[in-house]
Amino acid sequence: MKRKEINELRGKTIQELAKIAEAKKIEAEKAKMKIMGGKEKNLKVRRNLTREIAKILTLVREKEIIEALSSLEPKKEEVK
Repeated sequence: MKRKEINELRGKTIQELAKIAEAKKIEAEKAKMKIMGGKEKNLKVRRNLTREIAKILTLVREKEIIEALSSLEPKKEEVK
């Protein structure tokens, strides 16, 4: 996953990121079955997918933390 792709993912909502992560998990399981069946020549496919899933879930967690912190901060009132 390239830096440009990660920056595009940062603009998405938590729900969109969760859907993408689920799709990647399914894709990783399919790759695992292909590797075990001997159909997949490139053995690094699953590892790369797993890393992409981890990056997406990290972005989800970052967004959750940012939302939690922003809800805890007191709103600043303007002083005249």
